[in-house]
Amino acid sequence: MQQALNHQYRRLRLILGDQLNLEHSWFGEPDASVLIVVAELKQEASYVRHHVQKVCAFFAAMEQFAQALQQQGHHVLYQTLDDTAEYDSLETLLTALCMRFEVEYFDYLQPDEYRVSKQLRELALPAEVQKQSVDSEHFLLPLTEIDRHFKAGKPARMETFYRSMRRRLNLLMDDDAPEGGRWNFDQENRKKLSPAAVAKLPKPLLFSNDVSGILQRLRRHQVACIGREQNVLPWPVNREQADALLQFFCKVCLPNFGTYQDAMTANSESDWSLYHSRLSFALNTKILHPLSVVNAAIAAYRNNVEVNLAQVEGFVRQIIGWREFIRGIYWSNMPEYAAHNALSATRQLPEYFWTGKTRMRCLEKAITNSLDHSYAHHIQRLMVTGNFCLLAGIDPAAVDDWYLGIYLDALQWVELPNTRGMALYADGGLVGSKPYAAGGNYIKKMGDYCESCHYNVKLRTGEGACPLNSLYWYFMAQHKERFQSNHRMRMLYGTWNKMGDETQRAVLDQAEHYLNTIEQL
Repeated sequence: MQQALNHQYRRLRLILGDQLNLEHSWFGEPDASVLIVVAELKQEASYVRHHVQKVCAFFAAMEQFAQALQQQGHHVLYQTLDDTAEYDSLETLLTALCMRFEVEYFDYLQPDEYRVSKQLRELALPAEVQKQSVDSEHFLLPLTEIDRHFKAGKPARMETFYRSMRRRLNLLMDDDAPEGGRWNFDQENRKKLSPAAVAKLPKPLLFSNDVSGILQRLRRHQVACIGREQNVLPWPVNREQADALLQFFCKVCLPNFGTYQDAMTANSESDWSLYHSRLSFALNTKILHPLSVVNAAIAAYRNNVEVNLAQVEGFVRQIIGWREFIRGIYWSNMPEYAAHNALSATRQLPEYFWTGKTRMRCLEKAITNSLDHSYAHHIQRLMVTGNFCLLAGIDPAAVDDWYLGIYLDALQWVELPNTRGMALYADGGLVGSKPYAAGGNYIKKMGDYCESCHYNVKLRTGEGACPLNSLYWYFMAQHKERFQSNHRMRMLYGTWNKMGDETQRAVLDQAEHYLNTIEQL
């Protein structure tokens, strides 16, 4: 993509790979004195080992965004890895560009990641260049208002925040009361997929974006990636494709989204997508605005008798509740949050997280889905891989790097609180009032993975016993002093105490055996 850049520019504006918002006020009218820069950087492709589809998706979406701006008449400089190879960082690239075009002003949109925000805030440009940042105009809770809802080091609860956002945005409300008389239909959205329901699962809408050129650049510049490589990328990389996926979700998936949002299956070609929207990449790159996504879902509810309130409320809660809540946790607690390890977990991440080669069927499916698609739905992330890492005491830093690298939609602001907070309880309870720990029975309750597993989900101890069962009780015993006074956990400690010394010892011995042979599970 080439464009003549022989104009005298006064202002250089940077757009990062997760800031692809064509509706930003910057782009209202083309300004010939402004040069917009979009750049592929090895720094961003390599700070962790990313899934190859993730890097391809970001670079393809960035290029599509730059082309759309050019078509609107904006002056755009798109820099590929070939163009930026001589620069060792974002700072050196931007300094060189400011000097090359002799600009008076450098503008950037407020980054969503602390790491990049710090880089740009501390960026030392030539003295004659004035620097400023502006809001990305994407989130529903402005950055300047986060401290009204969140305090550093203080626990926050999503349900309270979610209700305030419903009122603020007047979504699914009857005056000041929730539509239908209830704020939350979560209890009704925990249904397991029957064999008949599995047979009816829709095939996901996939796209055919040629990324062979990007793959060649990644090889040329020795960007090490993980996951399954493919020349045709199935994810949406522009507004037209993202809108098509949104409409597909509203028409095909939303009628059953809430009911099966926590379900898992291994018995369908669609087992990785189910009824989930798969819009998180388009949202997190800002191709789609969260309010437009929510309004589309609510419109489908109003106009489609197959979509009931429980389905749409569960989806709205994810977008205006959980997504905005997680961002608030992140910005109110960084940078300290990235070092939290409240449970002192230090075990290494097993090798099968990079290969999927484990005899635990639930882990095998969740990891293989992740390696194949750079995606897994939220229950696979939280209650399969996350739960295993919690119970096994895996080092949060290693888990962070894995989640941040493997998932197409992963950016630190959303990954870190979900991993260290919700999945691992490493933040000591800032996100959740108790750890999201579960034994094998939860996996059996919500899916069919156990039916084809090497291990027996009904056994706590003995040959072939499900590892999650003994690891669950080992985790609870190990952290009894911390959790036994938690009102949400007293009943389970009552159950543990009633087992008796001999049974407890057998369970703990079983767990220790599995932990000592964790690479062989």
